[in-house]
Amino acid sequence: MAVDKESIGNTLRVALFVCLVCAVVVATAAVGLRPLQHENFMQYRQIHVLQAAGLYEPGMDVRAAFETVERRFVDIDSGEYVDKPDDYDQRQAARDPELSRPVSPDPAGIRRQAQVAEVFLARGEDGEVRRIILPVHGYGLWSTMYGFLALEPDANTVAGIGFFEHGETPGLGGEIDNPRWQQNWEGKRLFDEDGEVAIRVVKGAVGDGEPDEEHKIDGLSGATLTANGVNHLVRFWVSEAGFGPYLERMREAYQRNGARGSRTL
Repeated sequence: MAVDKESIGNTLRVALFVCLVCAVVVATAAVGLRPLQHENFMQYRQIHVLQAAGLYEPGMDVRAAFETVERRFVDIDSGEYVDKPDDYDQRQAARDPELSRPVSPDPAGIRRQAQVAEVFLARGEDGEVRRIILPVHGYGLWSTMYGFLALEPDANTVAGIGFFEHGETPGLGGEIDNPRWQQNWEGKRLFDEDGEVAIRVVKGAVGDGEPDEEHKIDGLSGATLTANGVNHLVRFWVSEAGFGPYLERMREAYQRNGARGSRTL
């Protein structure tokens, strides 16, 4: 009995077969490329860690450069180092009720916070800490902004800042990626003489010699909500609710032992 190739049933069978083949191809490619995608993402983050710390140079061997960077894990409440496996994912932990907690008040708009956070210590050839790099994130105008805040060994002076993932408006909020704006952060100080969080992004430009200049960052013209988001997330993550206990330990160790003591940090 002849098959009607123009029938609706035959057309549907062919279409279903093509869909199944395409699905198998796409699924196989996705599974096969997943390790490569993960490796590329990790290298992408490593580049931004080095950039925030002022240690990145175009064309450099990122893998070799990152060998001088030590990844540690910190208990948010105590500020003490804890052990975690190398595959620990702070983002995933923040979504796990057993590994995280709700944030309230929540100025950074992150909703939940992992109880253990990662930090990076960039060391020199002598083993002393040259940079403390903290992962930070918080909500801007349109998106959650993920970045790194790099500090000098005194755990108070900003060495650099950079964002590796966000969806802010190009040309406006997207100016958080502008190296000229990021340079405004260099040399600024997080805490005042009483140990209170003092750094902040202000509206407009910071004038030379104005009060508290060492704590103030120029705002972003036309992107007030994004600038506010950066302000909130940085202040949150260096406060008692974030890395505050850890930074206090680092400052005390630095003041007690100086640069020589940073080998043990």
